[in-house]
Amino acid sequence: MFRNLCYGSLLFAALGLHAGDTIKIALTGPFSGGSAPMGTSARDGSKLAIAEINAAGGIQVGGRKMKIEIIERDDEAKNERGALIAQELSAMGDLTGVIGTVNTGVCMAGDKHLQEKGITKIICPAAGSASMTQWAKAGVKDLSIFRFAAHDGIQAAMVVEEAINRKFTKVAVVYDSTNYGVSGRDDMLDQIKKQGNKLTVVAQEKFNIGDKDMTAQLLRAKSLGAQAILIWGIGPELAAVSNGMAKIGMKAPLIGGWTLSMSNFIDNAGKNGNGTLMPQTFIEEPITPKAKGFIEGFHKTFKVGRIPSPVAAAQGYDAVYLMAAAIKQAGSTDTRKVKEALEDLKEPVVGVIATWNHPYTKWDPADVTTHEAFRREQTVMGMVKDGRVVFGNDSDRERLRKSAVSATPAKVKGKAKSK
Repeated sequence: MFRNLCYGSLLFAALGLHAGDTIKIALTGPFSGGSAPMGTSARDGSKLAIAEINAAGGIQVGGRKMKIEIIERDDEAKNERGALIAQELSAMGDLTGVIGTVNTGVCMAGDKHLQEKGITKIICPAAGSASMTQWAKAGVKDLSIFRFAAHDGIQAAMVVEEAINRKFTKVAVVYDSTNYGVSGRDDMLDQIKKQGNKLTVVAQEKFNIGDKDMTAQLLRAKSLGAQAILIWGIGPELAAVSNGMAKIGMKAPLIGGWTLSMSNFIDNAGKNGNGTLMPQTFIEEPITPKAKGFIEGFHKTFKVGRIPSPVAAAQGYDAVYLMAAAIKQAGSTDTRKVKEALEDLKEPVVGVIATWNHPYTKWDPADVTTHEAFRREQTVMGMVKDGRVVFGNDSDRERLRKSAVSATPAKVKGKAKSK
């Protein structure tokens, strides 16, 4: 339990491990730059889990217990740097697995190197749907890449449903020019069609990373009668959209992907962010004893009063436990054997988000959800309120609480989308 651990000392002990009888796991992601709230939160959530595992003696591998050694790499959300890191990691002969990556472009640039060497990777906490559908398009028969996030199909469906449930009929779709933003735009447009074309898209507006003024795009959306903005993007530019709407007196709500829960949106948007809606897999409320311990442990160890990205932190934590369970089941640190175990985990894995029961199955290029852990039932709608993300409604709070404290049924497959 979190309260029985001194996280500060455990964390440094975990980082201070020397090579030898250790399990090498790489943590990658943007630990600097605009995507850093997600990257650092996922990394630090992973470190909490690793500290806890190491404090208990490590992972049982065959007849001995082995501790986890962390290899940490900052990809800075840059595709070319992500590719170089992936090449470096794939050349390590004793690497058991990789957990990380936020940006879709970084996945697209780097994961091919890991796949070529059969290195097991859990994409966490994000990356767009293209990070997985690329393998379906290529017809890859044996995939070593898994994803641990509410995939964009789930999120886009919830965004569109929210707009429909609020009786809107005209919306503007706004997105950033990254692979993630374009992929999210496509997912939202696809969901509008799937949900009966009840929404008319009056404008599609794009912005670039680094843009600070979206007045022109927003004025077009307003002039065409947009009643809501459906948005997909990463970074502080999302706050520029919210602030721009306030500047021109546009009262339409902002509804978009989970990245709207990041601290760099909430802090930069201030009161203009209130009422913003986004899908979430974890909200920083102590709805279970484990959630309470996780939140308190994160705050104490990293000396914060609010987790920069609670979703990323919780997913980083649970992803480590899934990897650890696969290593134990495989009875080996061999990355290929760990991959096979991940596809057929025999025992439930207790996490802070949920109790994971057989989250992955053998890769099927016709169904990317075989390597996707999350289902719709584990995702709720969050809302920004006075500098924090809270549950959109009480029924969602209870549903997520039940998912966290009871074993989940075998994953119900959804239709995979190929692009």
